[in-house]
Amino acid sequence: MLSLPAILTHEHARACLAQLTAGLRGEETQVVVDAALLRSFDSSALAVLLELRRECARSGKRFGVRGLPDRLRDLASLYGIEGLLPSV
Repeated sequence: MLSLPAILTHEHARACLAQLTAGLRGEETQVVVDAALLRSFDSSALAVLLELRRECARSGKRFGVRGLPDRLRDLASLYGIEGLLPSV
């Protein structure tokens, strides 16, 4: 399982994505991202999750998110992308 950090803003997005993408190299067929620690974020957190989802699709892996904060889920809903971040 991959985990999001407590803070994920524009300033941290590139490094976070690089770290998460490196975690995709395993043999697992499903990737679960744990967002339970996420406390401070902006829309960059959604961008990171969507890019990670794309990487999973390219690799033939299923993607899901666990513990997505309500505020981030609301933001995803506002942008119309909540269906792209399935809960597991």
